[in-house]
Amino acid sequence: MRNLLEAGRLLLLDMAATLFFLMLFLLTHNVALSVVLGMALGAAQIGWQLARRKPIDTMQWMSLFLVLGAGTVTLITNDPRFVMIKPSVIYLIVGVVMLKRGWMNRYLPPIALELVPDIAVILGYAWSGLMFFSAALNLVVALNFSVVTWSATMSIYGIASKAVMFLIGYAVMRTIGAARNRRRSTSVAASASPPSVIADDLVKAGSAS
Repeated sequence: MRNLLEAGRLLLLDMAATLFFLMLFLLTHNVALSVVLGMALGAAQIGWQLARRKPIDTMQWMSLFLVLGAGTVTLITNDPRFVMIKPSVIYLIVGVVMLKRGWMNRYLPPIALELVPDIAVILGYAWSGLMFFSAALNLVVALNFSVVTWSATMSIYGIASKAVMFLIGYAVMRTIGAARNRRRSTSVAASASPPSVIADDLVKAGSAS
């Protein structure tokens, strides 16, 4: 699960420029300043990675291009909705990636891969559905409400929805995994018992009844 949290952290970093734009806009109400600094942050993230000679993930490049593209259009039109729509594009792309069967397996510890790989597949599709729903919700709110309303709604929803999904997924896999592990342990213990011991247990059970 630590690796899954790391994946969530990377997704948050990909959204950092948009969140930074939002914070500046709410503080200054200056679209141009907020957009320019948001674009600068997006470029600085990539520059920092390059300076440290770390590989740049496809998602990070895509996020940078979206930041620069949406920011440029916003500067031309003076309409912040272009930046507000950017998260929907991110959500859609992430949702498509999450449609790959078993994508969650790479984030699971060995014991989970052994006990609940099928549950991880189902939860992977559930995460994809959440991404698609989030994309649609963000688009609706961005196009129909103010920046303040959009920021409050999507900030609260973004954190709460992913936290709830993560906790549900963790609880489901842990519960089912524990049950399967107990059944497996019981089966192994029974098969490992000498025939005489099993016979004695049956005799005792019969006497007790």
